[in-house]
Formats: sequence, structure tokens, C-alpha cells
Amino acid sequence: MLHFRFLADFLGFKQAFLAIALLGVAVIGGCGQSAMSKRQAPTANFSGTPPIRVIATVGMVADMVQAVGGEHVRVEQMMSAGVDPHLYKPTRDDVRLVMKADVVVSSGLHLEGKLSETLEKLARTKPVYSIADGLPPELLIRDGDSQEAVDPHIWMDISLWGQGASALAEWLADFDPTHAGDYRRNATEYVDQLEQLHRFATETIHTIPESQRYFVTSHDAFRYFGRAYQLEVVGVQGFSTESEAGLRRVNAIVNLLVERQIRSVFFESSVASRSLQAIVEGASARGRQIEIAGPLYSDAMGEAGTYEGTYIGMMDHNITTVARALGASPPPQNFHDYLDAAKQKLAQINERQP
Repeated sequence: MLHFRFLADFLGFKQAFLAIALLGVAVIGGCGQSAMSKRQAPTANFSGTPPIRVIATVGMVADMVQAVGGEHVRVEQMMSAGVDPHLYKPTRDDVRLVMKADVVVSSGLHLEGKLSETLEKLARTKPVYSIADGLPPELLIRDGDSQEAVDPHIWMDISLWGQGASALAEWLADFDPTHAGDYRRNATEYVDQLEQLHRFATETIHTIPESQRYFVTSHDAFRYFGRAYQLEVVGVQGFSTESEAGLRRVNAIVNLLVERQIRSVFFESSVASRSLQAIVEGASARGRQIEIAGPLYSDAMGEAGTYEGTYIGMMDHNITTVARALGASPPPQNFHDYLDAAKQKLAQINERQP
């Protein structure tokens, strides 16, 4: 693969073409409208000056790349906290970022909406990797019988996201064989943390009374979460925020809330909550008071530099917020308290052993 910077220097019109492509409106709008492409190894090895400069589209991807790449990568995040990737439109600054990058890493499955087609074009001249490309196709959630519409919110299943980290390590090992061992070790450590977080999620969510395990959110971003942790997920909008909730959909959810006596619905940090407000008002008119709980982090993490601005912190926040709002008993602690309790329990067991 010819390096993009070389092409830009050699053929000036190519740079202009990329800028137009990035700033234009892509033909494909919204996420989840294309089946997963097959995972491909990089067609060339890294030959630049270390560390590898990586542009990651969203925070969850940036967090994973940094964890796996360690000291051998310098990660820059394209979309900041609170930005909805479904509706994101590339800027001139994005053009500059990708021009200088050695690698671009996305989540994939058209999560990045209008940027997705541009990434496909960019892959002709620069290493572009999608986390979804490293996942088993049979574990992806599809929209009904459609093989084309795939739910892109893969990070909501912590165990599945861990598989993505292992696959990323192998891709980086192919791209930068000199540090292959480091990438694999880093991934093993990161996946171990995610496995512990996955266990915490399973145990915590299962303390919610079964009758209350209905999880109503602004848009359908939590189906992987529901599948992994046995919650009935109801999204007011579809799995792209470009879709709109119709009156029939709103009325059906109001009926569910009233009939099941559900206590809370959840708003998301990156999605407008107008449709949730309509549902709460509809339930109130029928005598059922509903709390709007949250925020939950769905398509974007929290602010950089905060605990919620990490993938583990984001998911820890979601797990405990959902459990508490839906009546978990006893109220769950956060992930770090969970780990401390597990360590104390293990120490007590070891003390009792001869």
C-alpha cells in the first residue's frame, strides 16, 4: 500500500479529493446499514518514525488502542465526548488528522455514519482498521432477518469488546512485528480487566428483580448489553439516532411501562431526550410516575480525564446506574469496590487454608 503522505506530496489533487470527500455528505447516512467486511491484515509494515500515530474515531476505540498499543502508539481521538457518531460530519481538522496519521482505527459497522464511506476510500491509500472486522460474524446482532443491517454498538457487550482487543493486538503485531510481543501482552492484561468487569456486570445486573428487567432508553444502543446481561431492552428510536420514534412506538412503550409497573427509563449523554419525555408524560397521564434516570454513556464516553472518560469507567457507570434505577437489592457498589471485596474474600480464604 502506498503511504498516503507520499501520494499527497506526489499528486496534489489527491489531497484536494480527500478533503472534498471528508467534508462532503456521504451517500450512506446512518449506522448499521452494511454487513461486516472481512478482517484483513495490513498490506504493509510500519516504516515511519515511532511511536505509531493512530487516529481513532470514537472514545471507546481510542481507549482500546491505547491499552493495546501502549508506549508504541500515540492516539488522537477524532470525536470528542458527547458527540453522536451517527450524525457526525467530518471537519477540516479531521482532514489534517488523517493526513498525518500512520493508521486510522474505527469501530465499524457504519457506527461512524457519514464518515464510513470516507474511511472505505481512505483504506485504498492508508492502513484503516475496524474493530468490528475482528469479531465473529455470528456474534453480531442483526435487524430481524436482514443480513445487511447490523447493530454497531459492539462495545456494550464487555466480553465481545475484549475479543476485539485481542484481534486488534494481532493486527498491530502484523503491522509492527518488532513489538508484536508487547501488543499481545498488553492485550492479555486489558482483556483480563474486561473479563473481571464482565463478571461484575453479570452479578450486579442479576440483583435487579426479574419483573423490573426492562431497560428503556433513548435509542436502541443497548441490545448487546441486554443480550449479555439478560435485560429486555427497549429503544425509543432504532439503533441509529437518525431514525425517529413514531406515535405508535411511543404508545406501545407507554403501555409497557404501565402494565409492567416499570420505575425508570434512561437518557443518554449523546442523544436528545425529547422522545423519553413524551413517554414519561404519556405514562403520567395514565397514573404511572416514571423517573428519567441517567445519563448513560452509549455512543460516546464521558469527558476526557474523568473515570467515565475511560471504557471501563463508562461501563461501570452504566452498570451501576441501571442496576440502582431498576431496584437492585442490595444496591451495587462500583467496579473498584467489587474488586476490593473480591481481593479481601480471597485473602480470607488463603488465611484459613493450612
